Amino acid sequence: MDYQQQPQGGHPIQPQGQAMPQAYAPQGSSTQFEVTHGPSFAMLRVAPQPGQVIISQAGAMVARNHSVGMEVKMNAGLNPGFLGKLKTIMIAFIRKLVGGETFFVNHFSTQQGGSVWLAPTMAGPVTHRYLNGERITLSTGAFLASSGNVDMRVKFGGLRAIFAREGAFFLECFGTGDLWFTSYGGIEAIDVNGSYIVDNGHLVGFEGNLTFNIRSAGGGAMGFLASGEGLVCEFTGQGRIYIQSRNVSSLVGWLSGML
Repeated sequence: MDYQQQPQGGHPIQPQGQAMPQAYAPQGSSTQFEVTHGPSFAMLRVAPQPGQVIISQAGAMVARNHSVGMEVKMNAGLNPGFLGKLKTIMIAFIRKLVGGETFFVNHFSTQQGGSVWLAPTMAGPVTHRYLNGERITLSTGAFLASSGNVDMRVKFGGLRAIFAREGAFFLECFGTGDLWFTSYGGIEAIDVNGSYIVDNGHLVGFEGNLTFNIRSAGGGAMGFLASGEGLVCEFTGQGRIYIQSRNVSSLVGWLSGML
């Protein structure tokens, strides 16, 4: 598994008429891009080639050249068919009830060149992962963008996960192409061989031969109610887990108390 973190470093604002910094295409990738203003407030600039499509989470666009067009589509995969679209609509309804990211995505393309700037909702880094047939599963809100033949499929975390909100739905990404995902706070990659437990609110994603079970953190009913940990993901197998240093639910709880 190849974990690639795009080198960080902001660029000064370019005076009008001067060339912009050159986007970078890492080994194995056909997409030119750069990540600036990271790691805390990262922004992704992608320069699609003519005919290439960049898919991003709805609401992620910061700016784009006039030559770059945008089309809104359902996040139902590359070739969903009628049943796939129907399933997506049903999942979107459940997401509306329990919270989560929109089931719409934006498709950016150009025939003349140009760039599109994308940014995550929360403060944190943007991580690049080139998929070459591998499969990575992301938590709600972690997906930022993709290009190439990267397909996506929504995965249900189980009835118990609905109460945790963060683990109610996952997004499986697989195929060949570029994937960019984000986190709230710093991101850490952990290689696992055996079992490992991660708080739902700190889980960004995972890959490899890992299976998981959502359960209480421990300590019985008192542990569930009073420990502040709620539900956790218990992983078994071999693979890589991505965790984030901050928890969105904890932020919401803190802000609610202040209000």
